[in-house]
Amino acid sequence: MPNSQKLQDLMQQVGIPSFKALSRAARVSERQLLRLRQGKLKQMRVDVLLKLSPVLQISLNELIATFSTVEFFSEKAAPTQELLEEIADLRKEYQRSQLQLEQQRELLLQELQQSSLQLLESLLLQWPTAAQKAQENPQLAAVKIVPLVQKPLEKLLEAWGVEAIAPVGAELPYDPQRHQLMEGTAQPGELVKVRYTGYLQGEKLLYRAKVSPLRES
Repeated sequence: MPNSQKLQDLMQQVGIPSFKALSRAARVSERQLLRLRQGKLKQMRVDVLLKLSPVLQISLNELIATFSTVEFFSEKAAPTQELLEEIADLRKEYQRSQLQLEQQRELLLQELQQSSLQLLESLLLQWPTAAQKAQENPQLAAVKIVPLVQKPLEKLLEAWGVEAIAPVGAELPYDPQRHQLMEGTAQPGELVKVRYTGYLQGEKLLYRAKVSPLRES
């Protein structure tokens, strides 16, 4: 393949041992790499080239010039008109791709906002009235207002796959990976009490639970 050696030379400079390793590092398919090795640069998507260039530690223009089917007469020769047109076409395609990504991002954001508003509907509709009644009547029991906030929030967290590490007031073994001491000291495994709950999203830790060591009476 005409460009395999060129690609291998670039890979060697950055310590990538194989085409499969390059595929994994850049998160592009080996089929796309095959097109590059076959000299089919024009058939490749711009986003693929944009993923490859930082991994190979060269600019997009250098990548295009290296694997373009248009040849230079010498290393110092100016780019030919055909190569310049090829680069211009790729830049236009890149701009179109960026515009499409921006539009998709905006659409996803709108969908996220819409779904979140639906989950928070009861809170949005009832909270202003409940807050006004609480101002008018300071004796109003807070326990009557808490469900207005708690239930919609629980639904939203459930929809996003977010779960509490432990409820407030829970006593459990100290885990420095998930717990943050508010005061004192504690060894892993010693009982602590949860003062502020923390949150996980799947395996990802969002916030550590704030805890205090239990005092022996």
